[in-house]
Amino acid sequence: MENNADSYFVKGAGVIDEVDYTRIERFNKEKTEKLISLYQDVINLIEPIPGRDGLKDTPERVARSIQYLTHGYNIDPVKMLESATFEEDYKQMVIVKDIEIFSLCEHHIIPFYGKAHIAYIPDGKITGLSKIARVADAFSRRLQVQERLTMQIRDCIQQSLNPMGVAVVIEAHHLCMMMRGIQKQNSVTTTSAFTGIFLDETKTREEFIHLIGTKLH
Repeated sequence: MENNADSYFVKGAGVIDEVDYTRIERFNKEKTEKLISLYQDVINLIEPIPGRDGLKDTPERVARSIQYLTHGYNIDPVKMLESATFEEDYKQMVIVKDIEIFSLCEHHIIPFYGKAHIAYIPDGKITGLSKIARVADAFSRRLQVQERLTMQIRDCIQQSLNPMGVAVVIEAHHLCMMMRGIQKQNSVTTTSAFTGIFLDETKTREEFIHLIGTKLH
């Protein structure tokens, strides 16, 4: 993640430092202070005893937490992919499936979570496999709707690698449906987005759908 004045930074991309086991976090000071004040106002409005011990440091914790949960705004996924592309004469399907995603629904700022399955068919250019997962993470760590998230991942890979086709399927549970509203606990929302050969050739699309539903390990 970029280390600039507006970004949340955890040394080693969230991994505890292997030398001294110190977790390093940096936040925009001005933004954090404003968020603390706003969250304190929220607590004052909804909590009968806002000054009790358990809530003493909650505004600051939430101010830091929300910056991490939305740190995808500080990442340019296109540049990230373009920084790790390699020429390779491989023209078969590349699939990274079961990528865990966590996001916040922009309608109620309540989490939704699930898995993304992403494939592309190279046309002379490939990228590091971890970068595919990082693209999904960068877009999911924003205020989102699942439909747009699916298309953003697809379009980013298409724009950066210009492959013969891209396929993205996301399966997610939405807490706004589970905790409030309709309150259906077992519903799963599935979205898909395709480009190129995945749109034009039914067999290729069916192969992708088959492979993401097959346990190969």
